[in-house]
Amino acid sequence: MKNSLLILLLLVTTYFFSGCEKDDICVEGTPTTPRLIIEFYSNDNTTLRKLVANLKVQGEGANTALDFNQVDTIELPLKTNENFTNYSLNINSTSSTEVNNTDLLRFNYSVADIYVSRACGFKSHFTLNLANGVEQTNPEGDDVFWIKNIEIIKSNVETEEDVHIKMYF
Repeated sequence: MKNSLLILLLLVTTYFFSGCEKDDICVEGTPTTPRLIIEFYSNDNTTLRKLVANLKVQGEGANTALDFNQVDTIELPLKTNENFTNYSLNINSTSSTEVNNTDLLRFNYSVADIYVSRACGFKSHFTLNLANGVEQTNPEGDDVFWIKNIEIIKSNVETEEDVHIKMYF
C-alpha cells in the first residue's frame, strides 16, 4: 500500500512539473527593428555637422509629426510592410522670420525579417537601394530644395549605432 501511494505521489508530482515551461519574456535591451539614422552637414564645409532649426518631419499616412529643434541627427522609422517610406521634411517650420521650406523624401529599400526569439518575435533589417535609395522631390509650387545633397553612407540598416545617411544643406 505504501509503495502504491509513493508511486502515485511520484506520478502526480511528475505530471505537475512536466507542464512547466520556460518563461517567454523579451528581455529589455534585446535588439529591435532599427530606425534610419540621418546626420546633417553644412553644404559649404562638408565635414562640419550642422544644426537644423525647427525641423518638422511628417510620415505619409502618419497622424502625428515628429518635431526636432537644434539637432544634427535624427532617427526615422521605416515601414516594415512596404519597400518604401515617404517623409516630408520642413525646415524652419515654426519660424516667422526665416523662410520655411519642405522637401519630400522617399526612402526605397528591401526588408528582411529576422527571427529573434519566441518571446520577442521578429525584427526587420533594411537595405537601401543603391540606385535610388533616397528620392527627393518638392511639393507643387515649391521650386527650392533646402537639402542640397544626400549621401548614403551605410546602405544596411541593421543597428541604430551607425549613421546611414548624410544630408547637406
